[in-house]
This record gives sequence, structure tokens and C-alpha cells, in this order.
Amino acid sequence: MSDSAINPDKRCVVADVSEFGRVAVMLGGDSCEREVSLDTGAAVLKALLSRGVDAHAWDPTEKSMAEFANAGFARVWIAVHGPGGEDGALQGALQWLHMPYTGSGVMASAIAMDKVRSKNLFCAAGIPTPEYAVVRSVAEASIAAEQIGFPVIIKPSGQGSSVGMSKVFERAELNTAVEIALQYGDTALLERCIVGDEFTIAVLNGRALPSIRIVTPRVFYDYRAKYESDRTEYICKGTVDAAAEQAYADLAVAAFEELGCSGWGRVDFMTGADKQPLVLEVNTVPGMTSHSLVPMAAAEDGIDFEELCWRILETSFAEDEVSADVGVAAHGA
Repeated sequence: MSDSAINPDKRCVVADVSEFGRVAVMLGGDSCEREVSLDTGAAVLKALLSRGVDAHAWDPTEKSMAEFANAGFARVWIAVHGPGGEDGALQGALQWLHMPYTGSGVMASAIAMDKVRSKNLFCAAGIPTPEYAVVRSVAEASIAAEQIGFPVIIKPSGQGSSVGMSKVFERAELNTAVEIALQYGDTALLERCIVGDEFTIAVLNGRALPSIRIVTPRVFYDYRAKYESDRTEYICKGTVDAAAEQAYADLAVAAFEELGCSGWGRVDFMTGADKQPLVLEVNTVPGMTSHSLVPMAAAEDGIDFEELCWRILETSFAEDEVSADVGVAAHGA
């Protein structure tokens, strides 16, 4: 790239808009998060167009990947949330097409979407995370809940945006919560419920952005609190001092990198009475709507929404080299 350079924070700087070429903003999809994805994609598309990018919306549920392969795009800004867009499936299809895309690669996307495997890796790496158990039935959940102790959180292993997630305060509520979670797959995660503060840290080009503390009147920060409620409060920066801010930043980057993630994403935390941050999960395609957290953190860091979308699009250049390598290996060369 003639007008690009690598700077210390892992950002690949693109100065000339023509270097991006024709960009597809992939949005929609067919997961439970389709409506949010459409909102994210529309906001991103508007921002890129305002910066002169030759960007176009593309919904993979309405047009086939075969059509996409012949549509003349140079790269993809992935805005598809949930299974099919955030779990490595779309990333794999794009790599076979030698098509650069934003964010994490196939393996990291798949692992981050799998809450059980993410937790296993966090534990192996010494990254603090709430106590948990893998459950595949009400019977297994009953045993695990008694061992861990109420309240607990029950959630599907492979969903995002708190879809299928329940907070369970007592044994009588457990069966329904497990049944809801298992509607989305054969495995659920039962996790100790940490009573305290909820934080999130965005990661962009290897660097943590300012923390956000989330205060919601709801039982927990669920789908409605994230995307519909105007009563949810966001405090940015959310920590009390520089030392605490650095502790969250270091843990966020460590969790992000442990899963092999790249480009951009968001790491969610809970912090109990002991004030020790515990990593919940990593999101590789966070929302970019009016209620979304990454744009909020970026704004606190002096990065407006249009610039944020541009910088995320820059992450597609890192995938350019990855795609070429995978393509060669796949063809036996």
C-alpha cells in the first residue's frame, strides 16, 4: 500500500480512500440478532459513505456468496452479528474467496463465539473468570448449581447479545432457564452470578479504549437493556483511578489475544465486592448502533464514529495477507 504505514499500536494507516476499493458492508444475516445487525450495518454504511468510501450494503441471506464472488468487491466490513456472521462461518467463506475482511479470523471468531471453549482458555491462561460448569440437561444444571451456589447465570454456549440468557436466584427457576438456553444448542454454560459492577472494554488495533461501567435497572444487562432501554446508564471512564483503568485494559487485551482475536472487539467484565475484574467473554463483532458501547468508548478517546468505522475498515488489510496464506495452503502449494 503506497500510502499506508504501520504505527506502534498495530494500526495499518490508510491515507488514500482509493486503497480500500469497492467495499461490501455485510449486514443482516439470519441469526436472532438480525435486526441489530441491520442497524449496525446501516450506521457503518452511512459513516463510510460520508468519508468517501465506495461502500455498498450486502445481506448474505438475500444474495448468495456465489453472487458476491462476482460482484467486484475488494474487501468486506463485517457487520453480521451472531451465528453465521460472528462464529467463523462467514470469515471462512471470505477467506476461500481470497477476500479481505475486518476483525478476527476464522479460528478466533469461532472460539470467541463458543463461551465454553473461551472460558476453558481463560482458565488455562490464568485470566480470571467466574466459576462455571458445562451443562447439557436440567439434571446436570441442578448438580452444578448446587455446587456453585445460587444465584447463577445460564446462557447458551454459542449466542451473543444475551440471547437465551437468564439469571437464576433459586432452584425453582432453574428448569425453565436451562430449557430456554438449550433451545439454541445442545450445550449451555452455567456460571456463578457475580453481584457487582459490569464493565466493558473495547479493543482497537491492540489497544484498550476507555472503560465503560454499565448501570441498568433491569435484572442484568440483557437484550432489552442493550438495544431498547433508555434507562440504562453508561459511565465512561468507568473506573475510579488510573491504576484500576490500567488493570482492566491489561486484562482486556490479554483475553482478546489469548483467543487469537485481532483488529477490533469488546471484552465484557463483572466485578464483585472484592473489586477484582473477572472476564466474561470477548465479542468479535460488537454492535455499532445508537446504544452501542464501542463507539462510546472511542468517542471518549477522541475518535468519532466515522473515524472509528474507517479504522475498523483498515483492519481488513491485515486479513489480506492471512487470506493469501490460507489460499495457498488450501490448494496444496
